[in-house]
Amino acid sequence: MRLLLDTHALLWWWFDDVPLSIRVKEAIGDRANAVHVSAASGWEIATKIRKGHLAGLADRMADFERHLADDGFRALPITMAHGVRSGALPGVHKDPFDRMLAAQSLMEELTLVTCDRVMADFGCKVLW
Repeated sequence: MRLLLDTHALLWWWFDDVPLSIRVKEAIGDRANAVHVSAASGWEIATKIRKGHLAGLADRMADFERHLADDGFRALPITMAHGVRSGALPGVHKDPFDRMLAAQSLMEELTLVTCDRVMADFGCKVLW
């Protein structure tokens, strides 16, 4: 399985938080699955830290890609094509981070790991 973690799924994985379903925990933890984390998630987390949220993650963000690699996750860069697709997606969902994740999920044929039901409206395959 090829997965793309929504930002909240990544954070909940790191903090072993209860909101992750058993199905999601098993899929993320299965080393046979390719688990991707978008540059959009790095952008979103860094933005939240700058705004005074998630302050406890500042040290982790200083070496974000190494922490991803330690978990066996693959960094997914944002391309121009991703940006164009994100901006062109239909619907009223305004969150630019979510729109980018949806575009990447669709273009890279990744299953999006998210509890946000609206993401399926973009046509993404969703796991939760």
